[in-house]
Order: sequence, then structure tokens, then C-alpha cells
Amino acid sequence: MRLRLYHHRDGARVAYWETGTGPAIVLLHSLGLSHREWVPIAEALSTRFRVVLPDLPLHGDSEDRPRHPYGPEWFADVMGGFCAEVGGPRAAVVGHDFGAELALRMIVAGSYTPARLVLMGNRMHRPAPFAGGRAIWRLFTGLGALPVLDLVISHAAPLVFRPRLGDLLSARRNPESRDVVRHAFADIGGNTSRTRSWAKFARRWPFTAQRDLLDSYQSLQLPVLLLWAEEDPSAPLEWAQEALDLIPGAQLRTIPGAGFLAAYDEPVVLARELISFCG
Repeated sequence: MRLRLYHHRDGARVAYWETGTGPAIVLLHSLGLSHREWVPIAEALSTRFRVVLPDLPLHGDSEDRPRHPYGPEWFADVMGGFCAEVGGPRAAVVGHDFGAELALRMIVAGSYTPARLVLMGNRMHRPAPFAGGRAIWRLFTGLGALPVLDLVISHAAPLVFRPRLGDLLSARRNPESRDVVRHAFADIGGNTSRTRSWAKFARRWPFTAQRDLLDSYQSLQLPVLLLWAEEDPSAPLEWAQEALDLIPGAQLRTIPGAGFLAAYDEPVVLARELISFCG
């Protein structure tokens, strides 16, 4: 895969990897991870598509300078510009978790409308799950805005989010899932710029119910696939079933035996579903 950079008009950088030829398919990863979430299916998809794997801002090798606002409007603008320039006007977009929320926000904001949209497990319009843990995370992350504490938190984060967390994200306990977490937190220690930027994000991203997304479902005039892992406790299947009744013409498919990291639990099934819907 080739590493490239997209430069947004405000100077924000998005690092992305690209492989294959054909119509573009852009895969947006989940919160806290990186493009490596999709690596197990990249080769299979590259036989049919030009596969584009970005690191979202604040993640991996992409933008992390604290001069940006890191709110929902900014993310939608940056990634909408990215999809338009790198993916082109007719790309398919696949989003998981945070990436799925971001894909919906791009469409609602009018910054980019893909040819096809695949939403994998995410909260849709609901409040973020695990409210107690999320509140602790927001408090801990928000302290990164303070001098000295930004450095302390940058070194503490890799100790809290250790590679063995990957075992909990994989329903099959795939040992390679540890590499996904290890890569996501490899360069955080000592990076106070990223710590301060995450503090902004923790304050500005809406983790409460997203009424604006709920109100937008009826206006989604494009093919939509809800592709849900059956063993992911962070996104119960009933959430997808509820959204299925609200999004015109949407389809629902499930991946049995897969957890949060579906690409590591059932790569063949996941790739087949994406090729079938987006091909």
C-alpha cells in the first residue's frame, strides 16, 4: 500500500494508504484506532476497488495540532473535502463506530455525498454507550488541556490502553487484534500536541443523543447498508433494526461470530458483503 497525504484548505493533514484500482471505496475507522483496523480485508477489496484507508484526524499519522477546533462541523468539513478530492465524486464510503457517525455528518452537512454508504456498528442517533466509562474517559482526556498534565497523560494513555485490549475487541480473540491497539497508541507518549487536541475533542464532540442525525434519516437519498457484527456489545443489533425502519430503502446484513473488530474476526465475510453491496 502507498502512503499519501491530503492537505485540507485550513492546513489540516490526513494521512492515507491506497491500494488497488477501480472505483474508490473509502473506509473510515473507529474511535481511537487507525487505518490498520481494515488491513485484513484490504487485499480482497483491492481486486475490485481502489481502496482508500485514511487515518482520521487525531489518529495515526494524521492531523493532531491543537490549533484546530476538533468539533463535529470541522471533522465533517475536513473528511468531506478528503473524500471529494481523494475518493472522487462517486466513491463508496464505509464507516465503523466513530467513522460511521462521521460519514453521516458529512452527508447531513452537505460536505460530501457518496455513491453508496455502509454503516457498521455504531450508536446512530443514540447516546454513546457505556456512559460511566465514557464520563471517566472524558474527564481524564479533558485534563490534557492543562500544562504538565498534558505530558503526564500522554505517557499514561499507552499504559491504560494496552495491546491486550484488542482481545476484548475481537470476539474470536484474534491475537493480531493486539497489533491494532499497539499501533494506535505507539506514538502518543510525549506528544503533548495530541493530548491537548484530544482534550478539545472530548469537550466538543456530542456524546449525548444526536437528534440532528435522527431527523436527517428520511433525507438520505442513496443506497445504505447497515452491516452489523452480531457479537459486538457496544452496538446491539436492535439499534440497527430501529434505524432500518427510519432510513428509506436501507438494507440490513449481519456478520455472525464477529465482534467490534469484524475485519479480524470474519474478514472473508466482511469483504464479501462490501463487494456485494458496493461492487
